[in-house]
Amino acid sequence: MMAAPGGAAEEARRGSGMREDSLDTLLSRLPLTPSLSPRKRTTSQSKTEPPLLRTSKRTIYTAGRPPWYNETGTPFKEAFVIGLCGGSASGKTTVANKIIEALDVPWVVLLSMDSFYKVLNKEQQQQAACNEYNFDHPDAFDFDLLISVLRKLKEGKSVKVPVYDFTTHSRRKEWKTIYGANVIVFEGILSFANKELLQLLDMKVFVDTDSDIRLVRRLKRDIMERGRDVVGVIKQYSKFVKPAFEQYIEPTVQAADIVVPRGGENFVALDLIVQHVHSQLEKREITVRAALASAHQGQPLPKTLSVLESTPQVRGMHTIIRNKDTTRDEFIFYSKRLMRLLIEHALSFLPLKPVTVETPQGTIYEGKRFHRQRITGVSILRAGETMEQALTAVCKDIRLGKILIQTNHDTGEPELHYLRLPKEISEDYVILMDSTVSTGAAAMMAVRVLLDHDVQEDKIFLLSLLMAEMGVHSVAYAFPRVRIITTAVDKRVNEEFHIIPGIGNFGDRYFGTDSTTGWYESDGVDC
Repeated sequence: MMAAPGGAAEEARRGSGMREDSLDTLLSRLPLTPSLSPRKRTTSQSKTEPPLLRTSKRTIYTAGRPPWYNETGTPFKEAFVIGLCGGSASGKTTVANKIIEALDVPWVVLLSMDSFYKVLNKEQQQQAACNEYNFDHPDAFDFDLLISVLRKLKEGKSVKVPVYDFTTHSRRKEWKTIYGANVIVFEGILSFANKELLQLLDMKVFVDTDSDIRLVRRLKRDIMERGRDVVGVIKQYSKFVKPAFEQYIEPTVQAADIVVPRGGENFVALDLIVQHVHSQLEKREITVRAALASAHQGQPLPKTLSVLESTPQVRGMHTIIRNKDTTRDEFIFYSKRLMRLLIEHALSFLPLKPVTVETPQGTIYEGKRFHRQRITGVSILRAGETMEQALTAVCKDIRLGKILIQTNHDTGEPELHYLRLPKEISEDYVILMDSTVSTGAAAMMAVRVLLDHDVQEDKIFLLSLLMAEMGVHSVAYAFPRVRIITTAVDKRVNEEFHIIPGIGNFGDRYFGTDSTTGWYESDGVDC
């Protein structure tokens, strides 16, 4: 607990000398008819969650997620959840955005309770159209779905969140996908009203705003953004909003760790919240790459590893691409040949069933056919993208996804910056592609992303032209059911985690962006 509600409230009151506008002044600014200009979209109506957070002062790039799992591949730390509660139009979303802006940490997710209104039947729709439906009662919310989504998101899983349309009082067909939260800011009028939901909140903040101010804000919002009229808004406020606040919302202030009077204007209270969250995040920091470097030494190679037979042809192509004097054209040509062989070899591990076909001569041929779900290719950018052409050449109509992972120069840890995965990937066999794997840190992060999107571990095939034994062990130890397929395995990794003898920086050689400091391995990561 940060502070008792009363004490925190008094401290925050003293810390802010700003004064609310009077009720008469606010009412004088209020339009009496709905605005004809395009309505603003609320937070819960956003279809996607881009890695950019735009505030009144600046834009924060919320990408670059450090490892959220340990060397065993197991999620090590849950997201830190801040729950914001308060009456309707108390300024919860404003407080949430100011907290996110002040935190200035990557991978922050804002989740609104408004997204979880129940689907209304025909009779309830008619009541809502006449302002006779109580949207402020606990029964109006789908708490089962909300708790399930928040729990999965806190555990690091990918979740789908419904998109609610306030103008039609209904859910839209499309759902938005949210993934990868270090901090979750969850806000809603009944955030503290459910015991099971309350247990998921690591920090509970009650936004306390004068009732007159809340009424004026609600009038302005509902008229300008939701197409309502003054009479209907006041009727709904008097019949449902005010009684619900007094019965269900106001009493939950007792559950709060801190009370924030006057919402986003109370900088002392906001600073107190931000300091506490930073201290909690510091306690959860972990390192993965260093742990991988010291693990699994001297162990036999795992049974999940399959290495392409080192025929004279394969060894000849390796000789060419490993040679530092090989021209870029030759490097690309022979790399592509090797990739094609690797892909063909990997496809032989897919489940096949016997099938009988009739030949043009009218005879029967006993063959095999892949009969399960779809195949999806996912490349670890940028070097893994070079393998996509070979994959699409042998797999007709295959779907492709991309994951961008880069090394943080200060910490040496891989960081997730971007991902784009096809819909319903959890049903697919996934071919995960990277050109080289040294420590396995980037490959482990990519596998963890796929698992968080509910891809089955035994349906993930990790393909790489060259791997170090350390990388093989790291991936196999963390994910023993992932099949690892490569054309060669080198013994050593040097102090800079570069494969020895290795290929060099595959991406630089392939794309012609040669490093002036010499070749080095980087797990397919562009630095």
